[in-house]
Amino acid sequence: MWFLWLLSFASMAIQMVFITLAIAAGLYYLAELVEEYTVLTAKVIRIMIICTTVVYIGLWLFEGMPFMMIGCGLLSNGVFVLLLGTFPFFSFSSPSFILGVVMVVVNHYLAFNYFATEWHPFSEVLGYFTVCLWLVPFAFFVSLSASELTLPTVNQQQQGQQNQYQTFDSKDDVVTSYFTKGRRSKRSGLLSLFEYAKDSILPTRAKTF
Repeated sequence: MWFLWLLSFASMAIQMVFITLAIAAGLYYLAELVEEYTVLTAKVIRIMIICTTVVYIGLWLFEGMPFMMIGCGLLSNGVFVLLLGTFPFFSFSSPSFILGVVMVVVNHYLAFNYFATEWHPFSEVLGYFTVCLWLVPFAFFVSLSASELTLPTVNQQQQGQQNQYQTFDSKDDVVTSYFTKGRRSKRSGLLSLFEYAKDSILPTRAKTF
């Protein structure tokens, strides 16, 4: 009996490793897609916010959930709409970003209090948390690194008015600066975390000639 018991724990550990790797690969792929299609990502997030708003109203009308919890959820969706105004650029010190983080914490607190007093099946609790509390914040979390490779409209390295008529072969024009310096700059956000994990954990193979 003990040998089969140990085997079951070993199999669970192996399954958890594969699940973790699958989730990490999926997040990395999503972050790459967000960097490539920022405009489409903003539209998708806006649709997510609208759908979540409809879900909140449906929960209040048909399930009788507390108005405080529904109201805070709707307020957080309004804050998320404000964040979309500067998407894909985020300022961690902006009032809208700070208020969005605070509202995520408040919504989780209200949800835990409600489901601790009102019994619901685990599938219903998981559905509420997934759709109402995690979907939109997760989309913004994946999009944190999207502004790193967005094509700039103004070159920040111009050295004066005499350089504005330089040809595209110059090292200080917008497009060249983007491709030569923007790509080489160190990424921040979700992609930098995955790239650091890839470089530090996965083995590298030296090229042979």
